[in-house]
Amino acid sequence: MADSPVTTHDPNGAASPEGPSAQQQKQMESAYANMKRKMAMQEIGKKIKHKIMVLSGKGGVGKSTVSTGLALSLAQQGHTVGILDIDITGPNVPKMMGLDGKRLHVEQGRIHPAQGHLGVKVISMAFLLEDEDTPVVWRGPIKLGAIQQFIGDVEWGDLDYLVIDFPPGTSDEPLTVAQSLPDIDGMVIVTTPQDVALLDSRKSITFSESLKVPVLGVVENMSGYTISGITNPQSNLEIAGPGGKKHKVISDDEGKFSVTLDIFKQGGGKSTADEFGVPFLGELPFDPGFVRGGDDGVHRIVSDPEGASAIAFAKVVEAIKSQIGTSDSQGLEII
Repeated sequence: MADSPVTTHDPNGAASPEGPSAQQQKQMESAYANMKRKMAMQEIGKKIKHKIMVLSGKGGVGKSTVSTGLALSLAQQGHTVGILDIDITGPNVPKMMGLDGKRLHVEQGRIHPAQGHLGVKVISMAFLLEDEDTPVVWRGPIKLGAIQQFIGDVEWGDLDYLVIDFPPGTSDEPLTVAQSLPDIDGMVIVTTPQDVALLDSRKSITFSESLKVPVLGVVENMSGYTISGITNPQSNLEIAGPGGKKHKVISDDEGKFSVTLDIFKQGGGKSTADEFGVPFLGELPFDPGFVRGGDDGVHRIVSDPEGASAIAFAKVVEAIKSQIGTSDSQGLEII
């Protein structure tokens, strides 16, 4: 009678006559999951028509405000829109979208986005935190794995636009997305008018060239603060601005007047765009309503859809559409 095969347990995970070891099984499952995720990422390219990256060279320029504003402005125009909040360590988009405290729904291994104002779909690390005060202390590989999950494991459905909001700087996050998500239309660079912000926005433009992702254009945020009021018709007014600069204004026949004050200078975004030969998408006003809206979870575009900020965002959106070829000369969508 022949001897029966002997089963061995190789500490290095070598195969045994009875099949793969536990370590090998885990490796095969991981490889299979990664393959499925890559296939899903390719499928996203077919279901999402346009993908827009929103970057800034430094923090504090209102990048997340711009990302949510672009998404809501697009949704206002009747488009299906999603926001992918890639800021793993400082996610703010859910709060701005009225989704603070929400949790994501997972079904059959697929993550379903939360829905914010105007039906905009949102994915963010904030949905996964037990406590909003809990810091996310992850090294690069873990962070990048989470980003790939946010792309490949999410059931976005059919979208006209996906707006991707990044943390400040030019590091792992935009690099990972650019390499993982196919057919990205381009980057929107957000800056404020002061020189320090403009210096960092230049780095973002150069970074895009290294990734071979087009720059759709530069947006100058917090460009000016407009004061409006009513007085006697055809009155001459003198308003003091920052640094004591005097502004002379004449009210109209109804007594209405307005003047824009340059809180953080003005025009730096356009000069930077011109210097690097990229489009200038427009200026967004300094609007205290964004501060209140961000804290209350009611975005300025939602609370005041006909206001100056909403109009400014609509103009920036139209400029972006022009760059990606989805707008004709009458401002109509050609998707």
